[in-house]
Amino acid sequence: MKILSGINKGARQLSRKEFVRWVGRAMIIILSVLLVSSLILASVFLAYSPGKLQPFLDKDGKELEGSISERGFVNIGGVKQGMFIRGKNCRNPVLLFVHGGPCFSEYFLFDKYPTGLEDDFTVCYWEERGGGLSYNSDVSLDSMTMEQLTSDTIEVTNYLRKRFEQDRIYLAAHSGGTFFAIQVAAKEPELYQAYIGISQITKQTESEKIAYKYLMEQYKAAGNTKMVEKLRQYPILEDDSYVIPFFKSLVRDQAMHEFGVGTMRNMKSLEKDVVLPIMLCEAYTFREKINLWTSKFTFIKKTKLADQLFATDLTTRLTKLEIPVYFFSGAYDLTVNHDLTKAYLQQLEAPVKGFYTFENSAHSPIFEEPDKMMYIIKKDVLMGENKLADKE
Repeated sequence: MKILSGINKGARQLSRKEFVRWVGRAMIIILSVLLVSSLILASVFLAYSPGKLQPFLDKDGKELEGSISERGFVNIGGVKQGMFIRGKNCRNPVLLFVHGGPCFSEYFLFDKYPTGLEDDFTVCYWEERGGGLSYNSDVSLDSMTMEQLTSDTIEVTNYLRKRFEQDRIYLAAHSGGTFFAIQVAAKEPELYQAYIGISQITKQTESEKIAYKYLMEQYKAAGNTKMVEKLRQYPILEDDSYVIPFFKSLVRDQAMHEFGVGTMRNMKSLEKDVVLPIMLCEAYTFREKINLWTSKFTFIKKTKLADQLFATDLTTRLTKLEIPVYFFSGAYDLTVNHDLTKAYLQQLEAPVKGFYTFENSAHSPIFEEPDKMMYIIKKDVLMGENKLADKE
C-alpha cells in the first residue's frame, strides 16, 4: 500500500509540473500571437499613413490640369496650423470648411464619404488650432478660446482670399464649428459670399436636455436598466451643472449612436465608424493620427471651449446677418436639435435665407445625403435662387 501511495503522489506532482509547463507554453504562444498581430496591424496602419493626398486625374490618368490637391501648414495667430486644399479647378469659388468639435478634425469623413464639393469649389479643410494637423503640445490652453478661433478663422479666410485672388469666399461650418463661424460671418460680412451652417448650434444647453429626455425615455421603454442608471449619473434636467459633464461623457455618445441620433443614422460603432476610418486615412501620418486622438481626449477637454459654448445663447447674441445664410439640418439630429436650429433661422434677419431638412440624416447631412446637399448648393447657394425663409 505504501508503494502504491508513493506512486500516486509522484504522479500528482508530475501532473502539476506538466500543467505549469503547459500554461507557460500557452502564455508564450498567446503573447507571441498578440505581438505578431500587433506588428501586422501597426504595419498596415503605417502603410496607410503616408501623409499625402491623391491628385485629381483626367481620363488618361494624368493629373487634372488646373486642379489642386495639397496639404500644408500656415502660421495662423502665431501658431503653425494645417489644412487640406482640394478642388478640380482652382478658378472655382473658394469654400472654407470649419469642422466641428470644436477642434476635432472631420477630414477623415470627407475622405471616406466624398461629398462632391470639390467639383464646384476649391475647398479648404482647415484643421483648427489644437486639433488634427494643428495639434501641438506647445499651444497654450489659454489661447484655446472661441475668440481666438474666431480670429483664426478670419486670418485663414484672408490667406485664402489673397492666395486665390478672390474678394469674397464661401464659409461653411459643421456642428461645434458653427458656434464661432456664424459669428465670424456677422463680424466680417464683406469677406464672404454666403454662410452655410450644417447642424447649426443655437441654445446647446436646451438641445442637450431635449436629447437626454429622449434617450432616457427610449431606454426605459426598452427595459435597459443599465443605461438608465448610467444616464441618471447626469441629472441635467434638474441641475445644469451636469450638462457639460454629460456632453463630454462616453455614455452620451454611446446612447446617441445606438438610437441613430448621433453623428450619422447608420453610425453605430465608434471603433468601426470612427477609429478605423481615421487609421486608414492616407492624408495623415501615423503620428498625426495619434495627435488627433490626443487632442480630442486630453488637450481639448482641458480648455474652456465647452464652457463658452454652453454659456451662450446664439439666438439672443446674434440676431442679424448681412449675407445670405443657409442651414442644413438632419431630421433625426439630436446632437444639435433640428427644431431649435429651424426656429433660430426663422427669427434671424438676413437678405436671403434657406432652411433645409434632410429627412434621412442625423447630425451629418453633408455625409449622409451628399447628392441632395450638392443640388441645394448649386441651385440656391451658388445661383442665389432661394428667397424663402423655409425651404424643405
